[in-house]
Amino acid sequence: MPLATATPAAVQVGPGILYVAPIGTTEPTTLSGTLPSANWIGLGYTDQGSEFSFARTSENIEVAEELSPVRIIVTGEVDTVTFALAEMTARNLAVAFNGGTISSPTSGYVTFEPPSLGAEERLMLVWQSAANDERWLFRRVLQTGTLAIPRRKGNAKAIIPCVFTCEIPTDNSTNFKAWLPASFPSTDPH
Repeated sequence: MPLATATPAAVQVGPGILYVAPIGTTEPTTLSGTLPSANWIGLGYTDQGSEFSFARTSENIEVAEELSPVRIIVTGEVDTVTFALAEMTARNLAVAFNGGTISSPTSGYVTFEPPSLGAEERLMLVWQSAANDERWLFRRVLQTGTLAIPRRKGNAKAIIPCVFTCEIPTDNSTNFKAWLPASFPSTDPH
């Protein structure tokens, strides 16, 4: 028997589609539908989907007369989006290296060169659920992970691992925004 306060439909499953755009591109304003600018580019397949991580650090304020802290102060925050791109393209390398130069010689191939240190470009990132019932916008991100691209025999594919870390947007808006269906419970306990 289901719990009276539970909503089975609110249990989300499944992968999503990743999109990137230059900083300053028009943000989406709704849960689903076409992204509001042609500047949003899909990144294609991933190896095992995406993971969002929101890490807060804190410190306790303690006094001699109490065993528990009298207050807890949040001292930092690191928000990340982690995934491994499964399509080996020059565009995906440019995303993973935070920019660079893609050239198209006439001989049937493209070349990629990473940006100089200090010339990295920030991006905006959107994750859209495959079912179009959840969307996340990360307003200003930089790929900060180690790029270890495996090349192995057999059916083991090459992947481009990425860890995008949020920076404070220049307009001082929040790092991210999430859209969820209105039919799911949304009462704020605070």
